Amino acid sequence: MTDDKDVLRDVWFGRIPTCFTLYQDEITEREAEPYYLLLPRISYLTLVTDKVKKHFQKVMRQEEVSEIWFEYEGTPLKWHYPIGLLFDLHASNTALPWSITVHFKKVVELLFFLKHFHCNRFLVSRVREWLLHSSNFPEKDLLHCHSKDVIEAHFMACIKEADALKHKSQVINEMQKKDHKQLWMGLQNDKFEQFWAINRKLMEYPPEDNGFRYIPFRIYQATTERPFIQKLFRPIASGGQLHTLGDLLKDVCPSAITPEDGEQKTQVMIHGIEPMLETPIQWLSEHMSYPDNFLHISIIPRPTD
Repeated sequence: MTDDKDVLRDVWFGRIPTCFTLYQDEITEREAEPYYLLLPRISYLTLVTDKVKKHFQKVMRQEEVSEIWFEYEGTPLKWHYPIGLLFDLHASNTALPWSITVHFKKVVELLFFLKHFHCNRFLVSRVREWLLHSSNFPEKDLLHCHSKDVIEAHFMACIKEADALKHKSQVINEMQKKDHKQLWMGLQNDKFEQFWAINRKLMEYPPEDNGFRYIPFRIYQATTERPFIQKLFRPIASGGQLHTLGDLLKDVCPSAITPEDGEQKTQVMIHGIEPMLETPIQWLSEHMSYPDNFLHISIIPRPTD
């Protein structure tokens, strides 16, 4: 890969000022103060919000606290989407700090009552099942995340999918288990050098190929319920010229750059900026992919004012 290390650092150390407030209907023992945090764009909400959870747990009855989840202006925030993608998709044209509402999935006291009085296991399990289906957790919108192991599994699955597209899985399969762990620990601990010492291998390709086999990308649209668009796209055209971001959008999502009425009503965002459509997609993949090795591209309405 071309060595634009400053670009890699800028992407890695991108931060979003955020204000977390507890949902107004949460039952607390005293008033919950907001909590402010600089969120790393390249990470995941459930990976970097332990301090947020501890802050709000202090004012809640512990027996009523279980899984934490977040929403912005009524939209549940998917923890398995990178934070920068969530902001670009839902809040990029709003004033900072980003205002996120914190929810806790309730564990009703009935369950504790049954356990305390040694009710039979069948009854307790049936009550637990009922609680899961009657909780305030948005089951249709969010995946459950009970531990950091779940985040790690999702992260590594994405990296393996990306390498299948780029190198037919050859690079990731040749790595040792400790290399996989170093990728994860680099992300979890926000260690740029630790992560890129291994990730650099995933960004390389034989000189004669001039690029990856296919570009790992996903396109998200704020105005549709479809999760994302993903298809096979080569970085090099059959004639040998480099494909650009504009070429990708023309092929996959033409409405993003050629609106029917001729008026440009959308923005194409990656890591909070609008890249030039003439930018080679291979360069973007090498330098502006998230740690999961995917280019996450947001198409959002352009501000009218």
